Amino acid sequence: MKLNKFAISSLCMSSLSFYAISQAQELQVVKIGHVAPLSGPQAHYGRDNENGVRMAVEDLNALNLVIGAKKIKFEIQAEDDAADPKQGTAAAQKLCDSKVAGVVGHLNSGTTIPASKIYNDCGIPHVTGAATNPALTKPGYKTTYRIIANDDTLGRQLAMYAFNNLHLKKVAIIDDRTAYGQGVAEVFKKTALSIGMQVVDEQYTTDKSTDFMAILTSIKSKSPDAIFYGGMDPQGGPMLRQMEQLGLTNVKYFGGDGICTAEVAKLAGGAKTLSNVICAEGGAALSKMPGGLAWKKRYDAKYPGQFQIYSPYTYDATFVLVEAMKKANSIDPKIYTPKLIETNYKGITSEISFESTGEMKNPATTFYTYKDGQKTPL
Repeated sequence: MKLNKFAISSLCMSSLSFYAISQAQELQVVKIGHVAPLSGPQAHYGRDNENGVRMAVEDLNALNLVIGAKKIKFEIQAEDDAADPKQGTAAAQKLCDSKVAGVVGHLNSGTTIPASKIYNDCGIPHVTGAATNPALTKPGYKTTYRIIANDDTLGRQLAMYAFNNLHLKKVAIIDDRTAYGQGVAEVFKKTALSIGMQVVDEQYTTDKSTDFMAILTSIKSKSPDAIFYGGMDPQGGPMLRQMEQLGLTNVKYFGGDGICTAEVAKLAGGAKTLSNVICAEGGAALSKMPGGLAWKKRYDAKYPGQFQIYSPYTYDATFVLVEAMKKANSIDPKIYTPKLIETNYKGITSEISFESTGEMKNPATTFYTYKDGQKTPL
C-alpha cells in the first residue's frame, strides 16, 4: 500500500511523539531526605548541613546518571527536627511515608538515635556526618552509617591532650544532658580519671540555657585548670563570656565538635576566654581534606557566610548513598542498602569505607583553637 506525503508526515510525527513520551517516562525522580534543626538556636548548623546536601544533589544531577536503565533526577526533601527528639522521629516517619530513597542526617545524636530505629523499620538507609554518640551504631541496624569520628575518639583524645601536652591536673566538667553532650563528657571524664587527672566538679545544664553564672561560680571555688563542656555553641559562647566576667580567664576550655564552630566566636562576643578554647572535630581540617579547599570555595560562592562544620560530610554522605545505588544498579533501598557496607568512596573529606558496625574505618580527628577570633587548627 502506497502512503502519500501527508500520511508519511503523520506517521513520523506520531513516532516522534511516542519517542518523546517514552523518553519522558524514562526520567526517574529520586528523593534524598535530609533532617536537621532548621529552626531554633541550632539552625545555623542545620542550614549548613542542608547546603551540603543541596550542593551534592546539584553536582549529581550534572552527571546525568542512568540507574536501572532510567535517567535519574535527584531532589532533596528537607525536614526540620528543631534538635528535638520527638520532632526528629516525626520527621523520620514522614520521610518513610514519602518513600525517599535514602536519608542524610540527622545533626544531633539525640534525634538521630531514635530516628535510626524508624529508618531501620521502614527499610531506608541513613548516613550521618554529624551525630557522634557511639550508641548510634550499637543496635547493629544495617541501615545506619556514620562518616565521622564518634565521641569515644573525640572525648578520649581531648583528655589525653590536656594531660600529656598541657600537663593539666584538675578539670571541671559540664554537660547539657543531651545524648551528645552527656556522651562526650562521660568519655572525657572516664579517660581523665584513668590517666591521673582529678575531676574537681561536675555540673549540668540544658541545651536551652543561657545563664551559667551559678554553676561557674561553684566551679571557680574548686580552682580547676580546665573546664570541659559537653554541648553545642549556643551555650558555649555565652559560657565563655560569663567565664570572663567571673575572672576565669586562665582556665582552659575544652569541648567536642559541638562548640568547634565559627559561630562560637560570634556568640562569645569578644571574650578573652575564646583564646583558651581547645576543641576537637571528627575529620581532617579543610586544608588537609582531599578536596576541601576547592569545595569550600564553591560553597562560599553559593552560601556566603553560612559554613559551620558538617556540610562537607553531608555532601559526601549524599554521594555515598548514590554510589551504593550505582553499584546495585537500583534506587530501591531494599536492593541497594546491602551495597553500602562495600563502600570505598574517595570523597572530598576523605576515603570513606565502613566497619561491619556502620562506623567509618580510620576516621581522622583535628584539634582547633581560636586565634584573633578565627578557628585555627592546632
